[in-house]
Amino acid sequence: MEVRIDEDLCTGCGLCEETCPDIFKLNEEKDIAEVIKTDYDDYDEECIQEAVESCPSEAILVD
Repeated sequence: MEVRIDEDLCTGCGLCEETCPDIFKLNEEKDIAEVIKTDYDDYDEECIQEAVESCPSEAILVD
C-alpha cells in the first residue's frame, strides 16, 4: 500500500491529521498535508481508509 497526498487538491483542512495523526501531518509551510509514515499495519489501513472517506477535497490517494 502506498499513500500519497495530491498537493494540487489538498486544502490543508487537517481532517486527515485529526483522523490519523500517526500517518498524516499538516505541513504549515506549504499549508497542505503530508504522509509521515510509510510502514502500515492493519490499524493504520483502517485509519487511512477513514481519512480517505472524510477528505473533503479527495486529496488522499491510495495505491
